[in-house]
Amino acid sequence: MLFGDPGLKSLADLAKAAVRDPSNFNWTFIAILAFVVMIYVDEIHKKNYKAIAAALMLYSVHWLYEIANAVICYVSGYALWTVSPESTSYILLIGVSWELSMMFAVAGFTSKLLPADKNLKILGVNNRITFAIGSALFFSLVEIFLAGTPAFIWVYPWWGALPVFITTYIPFFLASYLIYDKEPKVQKKWIISLASVNIVLLAVLVPLGII
Repeated sequence: MLFGDPGLKSLADLAKAAVRDPSNFNWTFIAILAFVVMIYVDEIHKKNYKAIAAALMLYSVHWLYEIANAVICYVSGYALWTVSPESTSYILLIGVSWELSMMFAVAGFTSKLLPADKNLKILGVNNRITFAIGSALFFSLVEIFLAGTPAFIWVYPWWGALPVFITTYIPFFLASYLIYDKEPKVQKKWIISLASVNIVLLAVLVPLGII
């Protein structure tokens, strides 16, 4: 399934009604959170702060995108991507389930695969950019699979694999891998700033019923 299907709008409508509905809640919510916390604790213990910064940066960008997707849903009636209530223990925003969000919380740890030499070029391109494109391609292929299941819904016929790859996953991993080599002060500035923007947006838009 490479592009969206307007015929899935009825399923998207059901998902909109299930945002932050606890009906499907189960204890996998806590188990997944525990595993994610364990990963961060292990990286902190190893003092792998560069990878932690990369992971937090990707997670912050992820939340900005999810907020934007929810606003698009409010304005146009449908989100670019939607998660189904049957596939999750809890829907945070229209396009992100708890399980999906926790996956993005650790996705930035793929930065541990980056070459030690930040200036190394692969096929004439800086390796950080090459790896970002490669990671984006992998995640886009996974999303194509998800879009072919009841778990993930694309309704717009112009939205699909290629737009996801270019406009979503490449920025995710570019932000993550480029922050990896920055000085700690720069890392903190970017992460705290972006996280603060997300918190303010959530604090304002959720109570207003926009997202």
